[in-house]
Formats: sequence, structure tokens, C-alpha cells
Amino acid sequence: MMHSDFHVVSAKDLCLTFQTNDGPVHALKDVNLQIDKGDFVSFIGPSGCGKTTFLRAIAALENPTSGELTVNGTTPELARKDRAYGYVFQAAGLYPWRTIARNIKLPLEIMGFTRAEQNERVERVLKLVDLEGFGNKFPWQLSGGMQQRASIARALSFDADILLMDEPFGALDEIVRDHLNEQLLKLWSSTGKTIGFVTHSIPEAVYLSTKIVVMSPRPGRITDVIESTLPKDRPLSIRDSQEFIDIAHRVREGLRAGHGDGANDA
Repeated sequence: MMHSDFHVVSAKDLCLTFQTNDGPVHALKDVNLQIDKGDFVSFIGPSGCGKTTFLRAIAALENPTSGELTVNGTTPELARKDRAYGYVFQAAGLYPWRTIARNIKLPLEIMGFTRAEQNERVERVLKLVDLEGFGNKFPWQLSGGMQQRASIARALSFDADILLMDEPFGALDEIVRDHLNEQLLKLWSSTGKTIGFVTHSIPEAVYLSTKIVVMSPRPGRITDVIESTLPKDRPLSIRDSQEFIDIAHRVREGLRAGHGDGANDA
């Protein structure tokens, strides 16, 4: 159980180095960040800046080399055992031989939920992601956007407090992406989840987030953390507002500055 004095995620002087045949790769260096309950935090930066590596470290899929990282006040490994988070990958990762409902049930089956509990949870999360009536369809019968919504439903099925999303809409066209961004904000508002979201898109990061973490490559480090001043209720038209444009400009400047720093390090 998480106590109120804990940050949901806390990183202190976090470093993560991969050993390769060409020598060490410093994926993360001296990362300091706190994420609090109900935050929607986007990580943005060029390829190789450590966005996904940091998300994977939170999920205990990568092991930090040094520094501290806690999730719900404990280690990432223990948080995983406590089912603290759901993870949504860039590809939907649905099993083609399973219906949408049975794909969503998979983690519930592994965790030992009863059949009645599984059915109740599947029905609830399908409604959350606006896929009611599609439970008996197979993945190939759904569009790319609908498949990603099914993937999000699967991550939500066991009711984790944290949702980690690694560029879930990166491969989708702009119209579909806009629609899913709107749906994701509604889902976040209605569930109160804490969300960590990796993206390459400045407009997407600004539209979705309460906090935007700007990262620079080689070694991956945080160059700016921007607290959004946008209201929680955000129609797509807010992207035309001066406030939105100003935040996007600051993100862009942070990316430029970080890229310059990285070039100097090289």
C-alpha cells in the first residue's frame, strides 16, 4: 500500500550504463525526478536520450548501474510483484489467435482471477477505452487505433495505479492519434491513474501532460522539467491557444539546448 508521503516514482542521481562490444553506452546519467500520484508525465527527446530506458527501469525491465529508484516507496522489482503498473508498448502486441476479450484476460488468468472476475473486469475496461461490443473480435478485425486501445485495456485490466506507455500512438496517423489523445485524457481524468508517457511529438506531450520531461542524448539526462499551466479539461482546440504555443516553444528550446550539449560532449 502506498503511503501519502511517498512519491509514486522517485529517481535520485540515477545512472544506467549498457556494456556493448563497442564499449559502454551511458543510457542515463544523473537523472533526478519525482512523479506524484495523478501526474501525467511525458518524456520527450531525440532517439537515444534514455526515454524508454527510464520507463523500463521503472518497470524493473532494466537495472540501474548506480543511484536510487523507487516506485510506490519500494524497489521497482517489489512494485512489479505488487502489480503497481501496467505497460503499453509501441506495438499493440495482441495475440492473433485470441479474441480481444481473451487478450485482455491474459494477465488476469496469469494472476489467478476467477472467471467471473475476469469477465467483469474485461467488460469494465472495454467500456473505459470505448470498445464495447468488440470483445469477440480478433485483432485482425480491428484498426490500428482500436488495437492500441485494446492494448491499453489489457494494461488497465488488473487496476494498477501506474500506467507506463512507450510511444503507444507513434505509428498511427494524425487524425487517429488526435482521437486517441482525447480518449486517453478522458481515461486519465476518470481513473486518476499516474501515467508515464514516452513520445517524440511536442504537440502530443504538451496536450497530454501535467509535467513534461525534456531529455538529451548520450548520455541520457534531463535538461528541463516543465510544469504545465494548461487546465485539466483540454479540448483539442486548446492547441491554438497562446499558452499552449508558449509551452511548446519552451519544450522545443529545451530539445535544441540538450542537443547542443550532447554535441559538445561528443
